[in-house]
Amino acid sequence: MSTGHEAHAPTAGEYIVHHLTHLNSTGHAQTAIIDWSVWNLDTIFFSIAMGVVTLFILITAANKATSGVPGRFQAAIEILFEMVADQAKGIVHSAESRKFVAPVALTVFFWIFLMNSMDFLPVDLLPKIWALITGDEHAYLRVVPTADLNGTLGMSIGVLLICVYYNIKIKGFGGWVHELFTAPFGSHPLLYPINFLMQMIEFLAKTVSHGMRLFGNMYAGELVFMLIALMGGTATVFGFLGHVVAGSIWAVFHILIVALQAFIFMMLTLVYIGQAHESH
Repeated sequence: MSTGHEAHAPTAGEYIVHHLTHLNSTGHAQTAIIDWSVWNLDTIFFSIAMGVVTLFILITAANKATSGVPGRFQAAIEILFEMVADQAKGIVHSAESRKFVAPVALTVFFWIFLMNSMDFLPVDLLPKIWALITGDEHAYLRVVPTADLNGTLGMSIGVLLICVYYNIKIKGFGGWVHELFTAPFGSHPLLYPINFLMQMIEFLAKTVSHGMRLFGNMYAGELVFMLIALMGGTATVFGFLGHVVAGSIWAVFHILIVALQAFIFMMLTLVYIGQAHESH
């Protein structure tokens, strides 16, 4: 007999919308494309948490480094460090700059790899734990910071600021301003506005595409995991088997995506910083 108080089971659409809604400073989903009053607290928390883990791993590796036969942990870190150092040497030709740029690139790779890896956790695990902690079964929580455009654009803007810094450091402020108005079409006064516009478009396009590429891939991966999770809730044998098989196959494939996207973001960071060292 129905009492009218049974919990409403969410539809597939409601389930996905709920899992794609952030825990933010307003308590409800963002409605405007740009709203500076909205802070996605889950993105901030998990980004900082993965950043702390990244620093812990790298600092531990540095403290345990020996000149003798390295252990597995040290060997793995050294392989990654040498890979990043080689890439940096081929792109950033200033040895002085590489002392800062190479460690930044390695940190970026580790940090993004760990943030991407949050996607391997069961879709409902941390949201359910958060719901139990808050006592609200409808509490919002997203655990993959790189599936939030705000987070990825924030990182790409950080890369842009580093590029601006090296443009000024290498060329001087006056030299950089001169380049903004004289490249790529020449130093004729009539071409100054066109050159400046092209430079601004280039900076904007590189920054937006840098963040959008990472966001798009991780958002799509998160959405696929949600769709696979829905298969397990069909209460049928075929649905459960499909959930297990599809989930396993996608998880293996997603490992490549997680590592590849971290590597691509790191490489583009090196490329953009390398371009800041070059004169047109």
